[in-house]
Amino acid sequence: MSRHTAPQGFSAEIAVPATSANLGAGYDSFGMALAMHDTVRAAIAGESVDPARRVTVTGEGEGEVPSDASHLILRVASQVLAAREVAGGERLVLECENRIPHSRGLGSSAAAVVAGISIADAVSVAAGLPEPTPGEKLAWATHFEGHPDNAAPALFGGVTVSWYPEPERAQSISLPVHADVRAVVVVPHARLDTGVARELLPARVPHADAAANSAIAGLFVHAVCHDPSLLFEATRDRLHQEYRRPAMVGSLERIDALRESGLAAVVSGAGPTVAVLGTGAGLEARVRTVLSGDDAAVIAAPLAESGASTLLLRGTAA
Repeated sequence: MSRHTAPQGFSAEIAVPATSANLGAGYDSFGMALAMHDTVRAAIAGESVDPARRVTVTGEGEGEVPSDASHLILRVASQVLAAREVAGGERLVLECENRIPHSRGLGSSAAAVVAGISIADAVSVAAGLPEPTPGEKLAWATHFEGHPDNAAPALFGGVTVSWYPEPERAQSISLPVHADVRAVVVVPHARLDTGVARELLPARVPHADAAANSAIAGLFVHAVCHDPSLLFEATRDRLHQEYRRPAMVGSLERIDALRESGLAAVVSGAGPTVAVLGTGAGLEARVRTVLSGDDAAVIAAPLAESGASTLLLRGTAA
């Protein structure tokens, strides 16, 4: 039996940014929030809610993703509410406006997970429970996502570094990003499942490669915070990108061309999107010049300083 109930007519709007993970040497640790948001309007409907039509989607995924309780955002929100013994999860309905490309390495699944957690948090607070702590939010996100590299920037914004102080407990910090840092993403039409990309990684890597990546990851923190002129050197990778080349030949060829031109290009997450970090208003133009004739979309994606945001439209605790 649920011990808490959200107020009648509850509704809220959630915005969650896209994310780019790994950023070169920071495999499964570094993440960056990008100003490209999915927006979800959530409401608790009456008893007559149609179980097959609880989710409507416009934009990315329209006509493809589920509209019933199996939709990822609904599954996450419902499970979190059930764990907190809050009634109403079975009557949640969603309107999703999606801008984050799916299966492209821009954190669409992490955004959905964080949206579900944010909805559950808003319902819980409206029902009279205390606001969850950042640690609690991250714990739920990693529970559903499996790792925190995309989840942390989706929750907190900016550039994050995540790690596991204990086997089942992730922690994250946000870095003070230098004001001149810019990002551009190169998004191909092809999709790539994260699981396929992970299957290409070897169980063991040479000690020299691991040592090199450790040094470069440390350099990245300095570069993104204090000296963006070092971003090119600070985005080299020897742990994952080259191993994944067979699954995204075009993406690695783009990275080769961009890096030959001195641009700090990396695989975004599991790919196939390429992220380019740099400075100056001309970064997008430089990327377009190098990739002239390529049919992938080149998009300026400013860093999102804030993560998921919630606007309560109606419904407060009594």
